[in-house]
Amino acid sequence: RLWSVQDGAIRGETTAENPARGNTFLIWKGGVTKDFRLSLSFRCTAANNSGIQYRSEQITEGRVRNPWVVHGYQHEIRNENKLPSVAGFLYEEGGKRGRMCLVGEQVIWGEDGKKTITGTLLDAADYQKLFKLDDWNDVVIVARGNRLQHYLNNTLILDCTDNHPQRARRQGILAFQLHAGKPMWAEFKNIHIQHISE
Repeated sequence: RLWSVQDGAIRGETTAENPARGNTFLIWKGGVTKDFRLSLSFRCTAANNSGIQYRSEQITEGRVRNPWVVHGYQHEIRNENKLPSVAGFLYEEGGKRGRMCLVGEQVIWGEDGKKTITGTLLDAADYQKLFKLDDWNDVVIVARGNRLQHYLNNTLILDCTDNHPQRARRQGILAFQLHAGKPMWAEFKNIHIQHISE
C-alpha cells in the first residue's frame, strides 16, 4: 500500500488519501544487523522525515498502530540542511533516550544512563556544504560492538558509544521508516550490507 520499486529504488510514499497509520516500516527479512557496514543512497521530500532502523526489533504486542512497528536505533532521514534537525542523527525509536547523538557529536552513553559529549566532528556550516538538498545523498553506517558511526557523503558525522546496560543493542533487524503525519516520499537505492566478524 505504501511501498514500491521505481527506477531501481525502493520508494515509500504517503498521501492525504493514503496515509500511514502511525510510523510504519519496510522490514528486511534477509537477516539481522549485528556488527556490520551498511551503505546506501537516499533522497526524500522536506515535508516529513524517514529513517533507517538497525539493531532493532519488530513490536507486535501492546498498543501498536499497524503490524509493522519497529523500535531501536534509527539513522534519521530528512531533506534539510540546518542543524540539528537534519539527516544523520541517531534516534532511539520507541525508546526513552530520543535523540541519542546529534550530527557533529562524539558521544558516550554511560552505564549510569547519562550522555557525555566527548568531541565535535563538524559544525553547521560544514553540514550545509556536505548535504545535497533535493538530491541523492550517500550514507554509511558502521556498527561494531557498542560503537555506532554514521557517515554522510564520505564524511564521519556522528560517533556514539553506547554503554547503557539495558538499552544498548548488539543486534536486531534492518528496516526503512515512513513517518506518520504530512504526506511525503523517501527513496533508497544501492543498498549493500557487509557483516563484520568479531
